[in-house]
Amino acid sequence: MRPEVFVMTVAGRAKRKMSPRTRKQIIYGLLYILPSFVLMMTFNVIPIFLSLFFSFTKYNMASAPEWIGLENYAKLFSNRVLTEALSNTVKYVLITVPAQTVLALLIAVFIAERLNNAYGSLMRSIIFIPVIVSLIASATVWHIMYQPKGGLINQFIELLGGQAVNFLGKKDYALPSVAAVAIWKGTGYYMVIYYAGVMNVPQEVQEAAIVDGASPFQRFRYITLPILRPITYMIVTLGIIGSFQVFDLVYKMTGGGPGRSTYTVAYVIYTFAFQDKNYGYASAVAVCLLIVILLIHLVQTKLFKEKDA
Repeated sequence: MRPEVFVMTVAGRAKRKMSPRTRKQIIYGLLYILPSFVLMMTFNVIPIFLSLFFSFTKYNMASAPEWIGLENYAKLFSNRVLTEALSNTVKYVLITVPAQTVLALLIAVFIAERLNNAYGSLMRSIIFIPVIVSLIASATVWHIMYQPKGGLINQFIELLGGQAVNFLGKKDYALPSVAAVAIWKGTGYYMVIYYAGVMNVPQEVQEAAIVDGASPFQRFRYITLPILRPITYMIVTLGIIGSFQVFDLVYKMTGGGPGRSTYTVAYVIYTFAFQDKNYGYASAVAVCLLIVILLIHLVQTKLFKEKDA
């Protein structure tokens, strides 16, 4: 039987077998997902294609877009501000992703193995609290705490006999200080994911390792870590994607300063679009950021598969 005949035959049988009740269920199902589908298309999918289109134009929202081809992309490689922002973003990713991944893993293992009781539940809840606090609120509180005069952190430093530090006003300290807030806020979320993974480690495997004389570190290295590899891959992927898109903390805490020491790619997109009114150029930067994130994800996926092979 030819393929097209087979397809038509199957489709005809499916059509004949579909009862009115089944059709009604399909229609209701489509109606239920329609609001989410419309929202996703409106705020996620369509803006991607609009940004791609605007990236080839000169557009300031005051006049119609003017097609200029690859001119916006040609300017990317000679823009010093964008180069500094990309460098800062990479530094930010290298600080936040490893730190929050390791902290989340260690805390999850400690609670699962040492505090698997009511105290552990309380500790998990306390660590998770920063996750549910909005980024703007978190940035505002930490901005106050970082203040060189009257800030809680500097008061504590002075209490120990040290000198006040201008965390957000010095180039060497500003970016790590913002990254520290991101680590504080994101660790609880990843800790909960790791905790679920640790609790699913087969107990009989752990007991067999204990009988064989394996130390806690050996059990962690040779049993827990390999089982948690898929979770680690997911957490690192989410961390990289989120860190490359950091904007709220920078906008509220430093405004990109001092100088351009905390400029990130997402913040540069904002400045190009809403301060310089150059929406076409900002769209080109956004498209390049999307490509960079996709490339990193592909490389990470390939490395992960090679290690599993």
